[in-house]
Amino acid sequence: MTAPQLSVAGDTQIGNRYPANYDVLAVDGPPADRTVLVVADGMGSGRGSAFAGRTTVDTFREVTRTGVPSADLLRAAVAECQRRVIDGGRAWPELTGCTLTALVVDGAQAWITQVGDSRCYRWRDGLLEQLTVDHTEAWLGAVNGWWPHDSRQAQTARYHLLRYVGHPDAPEPDVLNVALRPGDVLCLCTDGIGEEVSYRKLAQVLGSGATPAEMCSQLLAEALATGGNDNATAAILKVS
Repeated sequence: MTAPQLSVAGDTQIGNRYPANYDVLAVDGPPADRTVLVVADGMGSGRGSAFAGRTTVDTFREVTRTGVPSADLLRAAVAECQRRVIDGGRAWPELTGCTLTALVVDGAQAWITQVGDSRCYRWRDGLLEQLTVDHTEAWLGAVNGWWPHDSRQAQTARYHLLRYVGHPDAPEPDVLNVALRPGDVLCLCTDGIGEEVSYRKLAQVLGSGATPAEMCSQLLAEALATGGNDNATAAILKVS
């Protein structure tokens, strides 16, 4: 099968809540040998957050740079992220952790891995789908109808992560494999996009036919316009 033509871009912004950006972004694409997109969202706003996000993104890229893309490779990469973040976090008492969503292209397919509540969306043939599942108590509550979606319990549960990089039990990630088709647009984003930009607006932007860089700019602008209540990061892959 002929490898699809790919274009990629990513962007990030501080927003209005934090004094610094604790999201970390990496976009490796054509003409690089391998297309890899990575977003991480540090938990909290201290040195543990900054360390976890930077370490996770750098480690993931390092481990996946030379191996053949596969479920085993992505799990090994996340396991090494867990080891380094947990070991590094022993140096100080504050929380040291982050979310991770990453994508590695292999010919006409993409391997996706995720820990936490950063997300991967796919626009295909007029339909926007969230391919990943949030590892939060809020997600379980929404699926099982534990509380009204706009209740205080639901809002509090958004911040209860069941899996993250740096968790003392080093939980394994979810790993997905999806085919890439011409016209597909895949968007990795932190919750500063996922929670701030509406589903309809996200679908409008990803289905607009714009370049990945233009889509990223539009999503960040929308997140800021709706309040900018978090750091916001997006990485977009477009297939043609």
